[in-house]
Amino acid sequence: MGSPAVQGGSSVLPLIPATKTARQARIAGLLTTQQVRSQAELAALLVEDGVQVTQATLSRDLVELGAVRVRGEGGLVYAVPQAGVDRTPHAAISKEYLDARLTRLCAELLVTAEASANLVVLKTPPGAANFLAMAIDHSVLPDILGTIAGDDTVLVISRDPLGGPGIADRFLQFAQDPSHS
Repeated sequence: MGSPAVQGGSSVLPLIPATKTARQARIAGLLTTQQVRSQAELAALLVEDGVQVTQATLSRDLVELGAVRVRGEGGLVYAVPQAGVDRTPHAAISKEYLDARLTRLCAELLVTAEASANLVVLKTPPGAANFLAMAIDHSVLPDILGTIAGDDTVLVISRDPLGGPGIADRFLQFAQDPSHS
């Protein structure tokens, strides 16, 4: 496998360890956000992320992930079932769907949002934090590095050292106006 980190253009891609779990997570991420028509196309996308993989390994990974080919825009594309969502494989989920889902969940689950520097603490009803954190992680918000969830608290980490207040405000807007995205 290749180098674990790749710097492309103006942004730095996430560090991807040379492990099967990390590779499969990246494959699942690519298949849920892009229309991938072939294993060769998927291998090329992985190379862009600094992940070298043989065709045999890629084929095994797709089987282990439960990937299937489904009808997408312009033909058959690979799809994987999503955890915490309908387990039926679907082609890449649109940005609009992910944004609408996150907005709806904020309206339903967000109790408070407070920020400090690049950190945001979101409070939810007991047992709901993991669900909200997963929606945030699957959303297409480039200024969010990731989340950590407990039972009723989500810690959101901003890429911007002072981006927390803006992110907290955005989550509060989502909660107050479900049509806002």
